[in-house]
Amino acid sequence: MEFELNEEQKMFKESMENFAEREVAPIVDESENEESCPVGLFSKLGKLGYLCPGYPTEYGGGGLGEVGTCIMVEEIARICSGIASGLMVQSGLATFPIWAHGSEEQKRKFLTPAIKGEKISAFGLTEPNAGSDAAAIETTAKREGNNYVINGNKIYITNGTICDFVTLAASTDRSKGSRGISTIILEKDTPGFSVAKMRKLGHHSAATGELAFDNCRVPLDNLIGEEEKGFKYMLEALNPARISHSARSLGLAQAAFDASLNYAKERVQFSQPIGKFQAISFKLARMATAIEAARSLLYRVARLFDQGEEC
Repeated sequence: MEFELNEEQKMFKESMENFAEREVAPIVDESENEESCPVGLFSKLGKLGYLCPGYPTEYGGGGLGEVGTCIMVEEIARICSGIASGLMVQSGLATFPIWAHGSEEQKRKFLTPAIKGEKISAFGLTEPNAGSDAAAIETTAKREGNNYVINGNKIYITNGTICDFVTLAASTDRSKGSRGISTIILEKDTPGFSVAKMRKLGHHSAATGELAFDNCRVPLDNLIGEEEKGFKYMLEALNPARISHSARSLGLAQAAFDASLNYAKERVQFSQPIGKFQAISFKLARMATAIEAARSLLYRVARLFDQGEEC
């Protein structure tokens, strides 16, 4: 079975590698030290068609599928995992439900600008009392006339402090549990919506926020797909997101290996680089083998996803 990148994918990988070295590497220290996400990267990548490479060209994407998304995320994460997390959310997690189930009007208003980097998106799922147990979310959305009235909180939301809209999971019928969850688009200028920056141990260049909704009125037209199908939509979005998240881990692993290899070449002990000692060279070989195994599995799964296979 052959899993090599095709020529178009190889060209994109080279372009992303060059972009990451030229545009991302110089701003990493500043972004990490100031705990700020470099939002300008969204528009720069968007103008080049690199921000959301997996989506169809008709919406401004690159038409490269999940493999393309993984290439983009891996190359950015090789330079900075924190910055990669915000771009990763934009390229799939927060936009996938709109692409898969949104109306054409929603795609025109939210998806296409997100793909072009003109609007930044966030994925509103995790709550203080609902993380891995996504079915336990407590944020509610009650119908009142032509609006949903939304109340609740979300935490650890990547892009939360810089987003233009949130793809939000909210319960429209608490009595039904996960079967009462709907997916709704909430814009940042909605009255009653507030954001607080969260301080973290790492990934300081990721804009992580706590979101609060106090009687936020959102038009019924902002419902994605069907009411009470939101849990299904969110799980669908999490599937490719797990693949691209693995691409971020792969990029980080590659960066760790590259740094280790360079150090092993430069550090001299007993009149020779330490990389020439068998104990060190074996460690490097094991690292390289594990990374290549991970890369092979990752891109195989990405291809399976692009082919519509369960993976």
